[in-house]
Amino acid sequence: MALHVAEIAEKQLGQMGEESRLSVDDKAMINCRADLNQLIPFKYMWAWEKYLVGCANHWMPNEVDMTEDLNLWKSKDGLTDQERIIIKRNLGFFATADSLVANNLVLAIYRHITNPECRQYLLRQAFEEALHTHSYQHIIESLGLDQAETFNMYREVPSVATKANWALPFTQSLSDPLFKTGTPKDDQRLLRDLIAFYVVFEGIFFYVGFTQILSMGRRNKMVGTAEQFQYILRDESMHMNFGIDMINQIKLENPHLWTESFQNEMIKIIKEGVELEYQYAKDTMADGILGMNADMLRDFLHIIANRRLVQVGLPKQYKEVENPFPWMSEIMDLKKEKNFFEKRVTEYQTGGALDWDE
Repeated sequence: MALHVAEIAEKQLGQMGEESRLSVDDKAMINCRADLNQLIPFKYMWAWEKYLVGCANHWMPNEVDMTEDLNLWKSKDGLTDQERIIIKRNLGFFATADSLVANNLVLAIYRHITNPECRQYLLRQAFEEALHTHSYQHIIESLGLDQAETFNMYREVPSVATKANWALPFTQSLSDPLFKTGTPKDDQRLLRDLIAFYVVFEGIFFYVGFTQILSMGRRNKMVGTAEQFQYILRDESMHMNFGIDMINQIKLENPHLWTESFQNEMIKIIKEGVELEYQYAKDTMADGILGMNADMLRDFLHIIANRRLVQVGLPKQYKEVENPFPWMSEIMDLKKEKNFFEKRVTEYQTGGALDWDE
């Protein structure tokens, strides 16, 4: 044993010195064999800047007063049955979705991304996903909802279950303990799963629910719930943009992966996500409510999907239409101001520097 330790020490000493220092050129997004513990020099400054912005954009769910929400929820005439369904279904989906995202980050994506500044952001994102799950639990507990029913909707409510089930194969692929990158086939598998994860799951699947809840907040209903969803939406927008930057960097460093057949497969995946989210819209609001209906949400999803496609270098797939919800962009544009339901002042140290591409 002593001899073995001595041999290791001798080998490490042989690698010491200035000539062994990491250079920027040694770094890569995937398949990097350089020292993952050495944060600097940065290769992707955008990743570090996003990490710093995320740290400055901090909030906690228990800071949000839920008293008015509870009074409204208990009131006989405070909310319609359809509005109550929207609240329950969205809490049921998101409470599980962010746990799924957090587990995927910690157990899978972090393992395959071989750049330390990107890993630094992923650690921040994992904390924020935990914070989001905390937020949904805070809302559920504050309203006195049946926690078992809410947290099991992804197994029991078809439109909720369908979205979760669609995502699971992509997350299971990433977390496969036997899976390793390093061949074109496996590198494409990782890239496919990252696109499904960031572009569809975080970049499309959240938008119907967030639009519904934030529309309630604009009508001075469930303002505490809407406030938390507003902060979560800002976080998720940052996560999605970071993920797209990673995807594009992998493409840049590995152009052989971006074949025509692979691009067609990615278009199909994104279109599947749009259709599932539209079905979720129809399920949660069969009739018009909150100044919107399922067809308006379909148009909004087509706008969002076209944007996502362009962001990853794919052609638009949907006819251009006018945005039915321009106020969604305004909601995400918090700097230092009263929030949209005029409740309390919220400060974001660097929010004004962000380019929110919802």
